[in-house]
Amino acid sequence: MGTLALVVSLRYDQPLLDPEGSFLGPSWIRLPLLLSITVVLDLVPRMLWHSRLRRSAMLPVVRERWRTHWTRERGLLVFLGVVCFYVTYVSYRNLKSALPFVRSFDNPDDMFDRELNAVDRALFFGHQPGPVLHDLLGTTVTAHVLSTIYLLFVAMVPLAVMAWIVWSRNLAFGYWFVTSQCLAWSIGTATYYALPTLGPVFHYVPGYTDLAHTGTTDLIRSLDRSRDLFLYGGYDGQGVEGIVNSVAGFASLHCGITLLWALMVQYTVRSVVIKRIFWVNFGLTVIATVYFGWHYLADDVAGITLAMVSFYLGGLATGQRFDRHLRRRDDDATPATPAAVVPSEDAAR
Repeated sequence: MGTLALVVSLRYDQPLLDPEGSFLGPSWIRLPLLLSITVVLDLVPRMLWHSRLRRSAMLPVVRERWRTHWTRERGLLVFLGVVCFYVTYVSYRNLKSALPFVRSFDNPDDMFDRELNAVDRALFFGHQPGPVLHDLLGTTVTAHVLSTIYLLFVAMVPLAVMAWIVWSRNLAFGYWFVTSQCLAWSIGTATYYALPTLGPVFHYVPGYTDLAHTGTTDLIRSLDRSRDLFLYGGYDGQGVEGIVNSVAGFASLHCGITLLWALMVQYTVRSVVIKRIFWVNFGLTVIATVYFGWHYLADDVAGITLAMVSFYLGGLATGQRFDRHLRRRDDDATPATPAAVVPSEDAAR
């Protein structure tokens, strides 16, 4: 992904950018900051609880946790996880931004939206799925609820990576999570180039103008304006530096990544409550993508497919074992850490 982003940047004269986000700033600040926060959250509450606020007992508790949890193998997982995810995600953002130049059309808005919209209308008997959901679910309370779920995704992307690399009870689960994430974002980038679309809310605007004003409304307007500035420049026709294009429909990475989280929780977390939370989050995210017009139904199906492929391949690459029904075999054959990363005796331990 890094190499592809560099090649495209040089070929199409598009500077590589570290896109800023609304959640704790640019990725190069956000990821180390989140890592530092997770280390503090891992050590401080444990120190306070086990020391019972006795100052003399605090340092021994921290030392014991550092010795047993923050091992060399955990440090390697954290380093590789942060670096590989950072490179993959920033490359994804740059490759997504350059899409209109690489897959150029006479009219930048003339992609494959008409074809996918025709499929949607055929499945919904001549209607667009988004407006049907508006009539069925309403356009006020539902809009605010689904907007909150949809926008939480931005914060959850780095938080989920940190959670698995720092707190996974089995180091192999951390490698599995990050590997699957990198695969999903990479495959998702490839689908953007294979079948470029804008999405219903950008191509069929009238069907989505009656919704209550939410954070998602502001995001849609911001992305639409940024894309116009990126393609056509400012009022003087000159390009605007530091702007990225973040509009691409096929496949839905919101659906893909939230399903990937749910699958990872299902296979690696024991809490039934947490499993239900992540599955509900996935279901509501699927509804939100159609409700707000971010995606066509085919986009969601493609996102779900790439999540399952990434989940399975990431598992195989990190030493997981599956039976013929794709159930993970939790036996002695599954190493605590991938054998290719640490010596075999450490993995056995």
